[in-house]
Amino acid sequence: MPSTNDWINNPLGVVEEMFGASQNSSDSGWEAKVTEFFRQRLMEKDAHTWVPSLNDVPLHYLKPNSLVKFRCLIQDMFDPEFYMGAYDTVDPSTKAKVLRCGKYKDVTECGVDLDSANMVTSERQTFYCVPIPGESPWVKEISSCVVDCFYASTCQARVVPSTSYVPSRQKRSYEDDDEDDMDTQPQAQGHAHNGTPAAAEAQGNGDSKRQETEAPSGQKASSPPLDLNFPLPGEKGPACLVKVYADWDSFKLNDTMEVYGILSVSPALSALSDQSDTSSSLILDPAECMETAEELRVHSPPASLVPRLHLIHTQRLAHNNPLLPPAALEDSAASLASTLGEMVSVRAELLAYFTQLLLGDVLAAEYLLLHLISNVYARRDVIPLGKFTLNLSGCPATAGPAYTEQLYCALQQLVPSAYRLSMTLQNMNQLRLVPRKDYVANRLLSGALQLAANTSLYLDETQLEQGQLDPAGVRNITALGNVISWQKVDYDFNYHQMEFPSNINVLIASEGRSLLPSDCHVHLQPQVTPPNMEAYLGSALTAQSSSQLNKFRLYLTMARTLDYSISEEVTKAVEDDFVDMRKDDPQSISADDLHSLLVVARLLCLSLGQSALSTDAWSRAKHIETLRKSRSEPQGCLNGNEP
Repeated sequence: MPSTNDWINNPLGVVEEMFGASQNSSDSGWEAKVTEFFRQRLMEKDAHTWVPSLNDVPLHYLKPNSLVKFRCLIQDMFDPEFYMGAYDTVDPSTKAKVLRCGKYKDVTECGVDLDSANMVTSERQTFYCVPIPGESPWVKEISSCVVDCFYASTCQARVVPSTSYVPSRQKRSYEDDDEDDMDTQPQAQGHAHNGTPAAAEAQGNGDSKRQETEAPSGQKASSPPLDLNFPLPGEKGPACLVKVYADWDSFKLNDTMEVYGILSVSPALSALSDQSDTSSSLILDPAECMETAEELRVHSPPASLVPRLHLIHTQRLAHNNPLLPPAALEDSAASLASTLGEMVSVRAELLAYFTQLLLGDVLAAEYLLLHLISNVYARRDVIPLGKFTLNLSGCPATAGPAYTEQLYCALQQLVPSAYRLSMTLQNMNQLRLVPRKDYVANRLLSGALQLAANTSLYLDETQLEQGQLDPAGVRNITALGNVISWQKVDYDFNYHQMEFPSNINVLIASEGRSLLPSDCHVHLQPQVTPPNMEAYLGSALTAQSSSQLNKFRLYLTMARTLDYSISEEVTKAVEDDFVDMRKDDPQSISADDLHSLLVVARLLCLSLGQSALSTDAWSRAKHIETLRKSRSEPQGCLNGNEP
């Protein structure tokens, strides 16, 4: 069997070996054996750390046709495409025929026999994938620690483009190659062309990422900048076209996953567009079915900007916390038993930290902790169960934006993915929060609410000033309300809306009670008044060591993923207690209040590492809910939008 270097550096060699063996033995199950081979290799201890990551390693350091991984979100799903699964090639000198495998490739071998009876046309699906939106800096830093090992093993033999493609550019990136291609091929964009999907993929321009769209000095851009369609403004990192060969119906839009596949970034993809002899590089061209040049440009961007990844193995991500195994918690319970045993003590430490951030307010700190471990664990009809949107009002107005910004920075240090939306009038009127279908380019234009599950969305309502919301602003406010109330986003398909479920933790920071709905409203009651708010919060942030922060990060993710249940005995006790509470005053507690109590009790149990509701947790939930509701909100803190 191939060695480690073989299956990582030359995965196509493994594929071709198994394909050849299947032809000799008439084995029709060779494709399943390929995926099983790589799955088994990746299950070996630390094997996944040997595979370089597109998230962390610059593209020009990666070897074309090697095995790489990519931690990503499915942002869009393109139409299926056809390719040559098998075909014969003919040696021009000897006329000998050789059966070739076309799977996991963009380009065929030279000398394709178009009349061969062995030609097999197959189908694959293409997903447009982007890095997980809002991924926190600490996640990338921890992930990049593994990359350091990769660099250490490859620094003496830096991976560069093959000299057979670019003999004079060994120290230049693929982006540089693509820019030169623009100089030599100014007429390529938008014209019908001969050849392969690989040739179609090479069509485009030398555009860079959304924030890096300037043309090189002295060079005129041949077309508008290529928008890499990241959901959040300011995002960086590679987008990737993931080619899926089996079970693509099991994938859904907005799924997060780690993809292991064969990287296709060869400069030959650009060179093929100049070839007039299509027989040397022929694959059925899905681009010929495209109706517009814009669609061709979007679906077949330059491989130097949007590399292709031919999927061999994928792992769905229950979370993107690099401190924990990516699988569900129950699969790793044994290795995490010691951490589970420390949850009570870590909870106390985290509660003390939150109390400091919230100016000495212990009750608000407790609710903030419960909010951060909340999760939509099920849906009953249209009702999402487990959501816990928190409105933290009473944020100090005299401190300006410093308090809410620093609070967000503190939370971003703890959660794997987060996004702060400053609710200024300009943002509400101009930002695109809801994804929209572009029928001209046949793609889904991303929006800021196209987020991965368990992303923390921090709405800073203290930035909202007086003014008029235009129709776009009203739609954005409505979209935020739908996420909070129903955990759904209605994507705009022009003639209709399509509902997509979400699982976003929404925290609203405001001066008075928010104009948006929430599941829990806590009015902040500061116990300390620091003379310099920014310095106070800054010292609280820097006082936490990296090891302490890692304990908090582990705790929050584990608490969110624990199983939870209610025994019949406790259910009966809760029902009896509810009846007793309504005896004296039926209006004192409603069914909605009972539901809120059950949510708080569930989160209290999970925060203590308990997987079942106890009577103590139920009593504690009733107590803190009573304290929360007893707080009065000064009228002077109300927003100008409120009566």
